[in-house]
Amino acid sequence: MKFRLEVFDSLPSTATLMAARAAEEAAPAGLAILARQQTAGRGTQGRAWQSPPGNLHLSVLLRPAAPARAAPQWALLAAVALHDAAGAATRLKWPNDLMLGDAKAGGILTQSAATADGMIDWLTLGIGVNLAHAPELPGRATAALGAEPPEEFAARLLAALAVRAETHASAGFAPIRAAWMAAGPPLGAALSLQQGASRHNGRYEGLSPSGSLLLAIEGRVLEFHAGEVV
Repeated sequence: MKFRLEVFDSLPSTATLMAARAAEEAAPAGLAILARQQTAGRGTQGRAWQSPPGNLHLSVLLRPAAPARAAPQWALLAAVALHDAAGAATRLKWPNDLMLGDAKAGGILTQSAATADGMIDWLTLGIGVNLAHAPELPGRATAALGAEPPEEFAARLLAALAVRAETHASAGFAPIRAAWMAAGPPLGAALSLQQGASRHNGRYEGLSPSGSLLLAIEGRVLEFHAGEVV
């Protein structure tokens, strides 16, 4: 897969523009949009994402020939590629966070639309990474990877994403799952998963073949498709 990078000095949100390009203009897969600054960036759970100059604000358009239910696997694939680009000092937290120690250094916001027959029509990956700055997040420690031109980091990330997408096309999700687990928490680590008002405390048992989180709770291994590790 080849990516075509468009760079803007400032946008309200790369994700908003990319969704419009995907849905209204039927842009082809491989489009990538980078903004040096965002004025209305957003993260998961509807949170605002501070987007100062010097950090990475990137959205990528994909059109995989896959059922809509497989869309979450592409967020995990993007997380693996992000870890590839960021380096071995970072780790992954399910499902969409890049961590430096115990602090968040980046995240991925996935949006998608399905066709009438239940296939993915388009899928966008909104990727934010703290490079020069570590904006505060309520109740969360944050970290910056180190000042680097966002365009240079984006080029390395898109190259890693292309490699991981080719692996997925040739070998399926299994090697992506294995790579995610290699960069994720150690097996047996104590984890808490927040789902709305409910919190589930257990021991991390890896990812299911579909990419869901596995937690051992009171002698049973349970599978979770959504939530936020806290």
